[in-house]
Amino acid sequence: MMAASIPVSVIGPHFTAPYPFDIIVDTNAGGNLVITDVNHKIILKVQACDTTFHHKRVLLDNNDTPIATLREKIMSNHNRWKVFRGNSTSSSDMIFSTKQPNMIQFKTSLHVFLANKTSSKDVCDFKIKGSWSKRKCTIYTGDSYHSSTKIAQMHKMKPSKNKKFNKGKFTVTIQQNVDYAFVVALIAIIDAMKRTDDEYAEQIIGSVNQVIVATA
Repeated sequence: MMAASIPVSVIGPHFTAPYPFDIIVDTNAGGNLVITDVNHKIILKVQACDTTFHHKRVLLDNNDTPIATLREKIMSNHNRWKVFRGNSTSSSDMIFSTKQPNMIQFKTSLHVFLANKTSSKDVCDFKIKGSWSKRKCTIYTGDSYHSSTKIAQMHKMKPSKNKKFNKGKFTVTIQQNVDYAFVVALIAIIDAMKRTDDEYAEQIIGSVNQVIVATA
């Protein structure tokens, strides 16, 4: 599949570079993410701001200024998220939305719909496919698998003498002229979804164990 050549700017053109480059995503901060370049300079952050009614993330620049707000839609069957500019959650400030194409999924798959799309509302503008657990997800443009263009790809961290340094981290290759803030926002949504799934699984296991203990 081809790598991106046409500029992809969703959150802003100032988050693009005229060459491919790698970023490092650190997931060790309890729901928060820290994104650095290969020299370990912080370029973006993601702050978890969950409430009773919403799962929420805020994308920040390196000065902690809000770039976008990511919020899960209440009672959604397809894990729908909406992304807004800055601190806003107003529909007029929505940039894009995401949803899982299937209610039950064994592999990572997410469809992305731009707020200002001119094509059919049922056709996604971007999609993510792969395996989150193996750190092998790829972000593509368009809905057609065979005509898609790759804009970013996740990789496991290369082996290091300091194994603790690599724990919870992975790299993402951003193609030239691709909005890396948009890519990070998508990664943050998938990370939040997977954390929610893990918490739900733990609750079920805990409930089953309580029943077993009570009936033993």
